[in-house]
Amino acid sequence: MSFDHHPRLGKSVTVAIFRAATSVRAAPLLLMLTLLSACSSAPPGGVQVVDRERREAASRQPVRSGQYIVQRGDTLYSIAFRFGWDWKALAARNGIAAPYTIHPGQRIQFAGQPTSTVATRPAQQTTRPPVATTRPAVTKPSVTTTPPVTRPVIQPPASKPTTAPVPVTRSASGWAWPASGPIISRFSSNGSLNKGIDLAGELGQPVLAASDGTVVYAGSGLRGYGELLIIKHSDTYVSAYGHNRRLLVQEGQQVKVGQKIAEMGSTGTDRVKLHFEIRRQGKPVDPLQYLPAR
Repeated sequence: MSFDHHPRLGKSVTVAIFRAATSVRAAPLLLMLTLLSACSSAPPGGVQVVDRERREAASRQPVRSGQYIVQRGDTLYSIAFRFGWDWKALAARNGIAAPYTIHPGQRIQFAGQPTSTVATRPAQQTTRPPVATTRPAVTKPSVTTTPPVTRPVIQPPASKPTTAPVPVTRSASGWAWPASGPIISRFSSNGSLNKGIDLAGELGQPVLAASDGTVVYAGSGLRGYGELLIIKHSDTYVSAYGHNRRLLVQEGQQVKVGQKIAEMGSTGTDRVKLHFEIRRQGKPVDPLQYLPAR
């Protein structure tokens, strides 16, 4: 079809026909460009694109503002673990002295300057002069007693505790594997949700303490970890064991490396596995850098 000037129609009519045909041919292209433009800048109320990696990277940083109201079952260590704090720094920030006891309703502050720690001491008793009293002497009747018959005490045989530690292979830094299953998820430092490693296993399989320490949290109050144990190994390191079926130790209990502390399960997740973390001064580190080579 030619759009040369037609002598009978005139120049203006010819130009109008050309423009109409051009607009018909360009309609699909214009429609596609319009859709692409709409996708590149979503209108208010549309689908919001979230930079997940940046958001998760930010979530790995300690919370530095606001406060937290202590709930029943919380410990200072579990709160520090949840909000990415070193438990010593969090205690100093809130003026909490050893043995670091907190109570429901207490406010844990994340902002501001550290508060001077005031040690809890028993109240001093006021010394009072003794009061002299005169009491009549009481005479007790003499009672003749028969000496008891001494019998040998038979001690029952000592039973071996079910949670006794077993021989384990430890790394040069003193850590051992918490379970024997294969690694199904590794630690990532680029903002990933996984702050430790995941080990596959069977339901009820033993979960072992990775090093000597004290249980500072045992419960299911931390969302996403299921039945969780946190063990304090030193002022620097704690370890965490998540998704257990059953916990075999209690808060305040001393444990040894290789001791059975829980049974593997799937609480808080979609399959049977152990989620294991090591934190150094509150920050997650790669457990494979501390565990012995397999």
